[in-house]
Amino acid sequence: MKTFFILSFFILVGTCATPKYTVKIQNLKDNIELVDSTLIVKYSNTISSEELKKHLYKFASMDFEGRKVGEPGQKLASEFLKTYYIKEGIESPFGGDNYYQTIPASIFPKINKSTENVLAFIEGIEKPDEVIIISAHLDHLGVNENGEIYRGADDDGSGTVALMEMAQAFKIAKMDGVGPKRSILFLHLTAEEIGKLGSEFYVKHPVFPLNSTLCNLNIDMIGRVDDLHENNKDYIYLIGSNMLSKELHYVSEKVNHSLFNINIDYRYNKVKDGHNYYSRSDHFNFAKENIPVIFYFNGEHEDYHKISDTPDKIDYPLLERRTKLIFATAWQIANQDHRLVIDEYHELLK
Repeated sequence: MKTFFILSFFILVGTCATPKYTVKIQNLKDNIELVDSTLIVKYSNTISSEELKKHLYKFASMDFEGRKVGEPGQKLASEFLKTYYIKEGIESPFGGDNYYQTIPASIFPKINKSTENVLAFIEGIEKPDEVIIISAHLDHLGVNENGEIYRGADDDGSGTVALMEMAQAFKIAKMDGVGPKRSILFLHLTAEEIGKLGSEFYVKHPVFPLNSTLCNLNIDMIGRVDDLHENNKDYIYLIGSNMLSKELHYVSEKVNHSLFNINIDYRYNKVKDGHNYYSRSDHFNFAKENIPVIFYFNGEHEDYHKISDTPDKIDYPLLERRTKLIFATAWQIANQDHRLVIDEYHELLK
């Protein structure tokens, strides 16, 4: 996650809903039904803590030298992801073996090195032009002045391997003849740690039109437990879920209450929360384009942005549960009859 930022975006477009709008939203809430809950459970169960652990021990290994933007370790991390998707038979949106959205060095004048977002794609079988983006950033902090490597297991290795497992689950479902109605883009973003520049580049140069992008489910640190939840670790923070689409919020709630009952903590679900988490990760660049978002986050911990953020400290069964929740939410959005509704009025929690 980016520690420093400039908060320049407010979405306060009316604070009072009309009666017609209120009825519309209430109808959405009351009428949400899970799409093929048996299939959701079946394919979410292909996501395993064992595979998450295997992937993360490699992704957060010394080999990738902290994955600093533009450095050889970050390039190796991108190649690792590309190789995985090719091996799994998960296609690129560009076709062939090109899984990179290259960002030229001119975008990064301070480092003067090119980098890339890594993209994998599951094409929808009924409405392929409507796209759900699931994202996590692949970069981290590199090597410090003492030669010590920031391995970034939680930040954001945990989100990265969650995307890998979810992509595999959707691919298995599609091979079984129950692929998603809408398309899913798995977007591994670069340059988050230096200002969310990978996601900024994507929204300026989208692979799929932004008006066809239903939502962004962004993951940044979901493998640990913060101090506030030491006695109840089965939780996750959700940020932004109701800010642009009340239906997205209700879908998320329905999926969780029906299948998982994870403690959803909304204490940071505000534009300004003291930490300003809403603007500190890649989802914010999508929200600025009026695309509904959910930011999944476990909170900061003692190893945040330290060399001690290592894969042995990840709670893998918890990472599995959280990944399954996100997968099930994406499944619902991809397969429900109607396109996700964006609000006429943006009502932010205060």
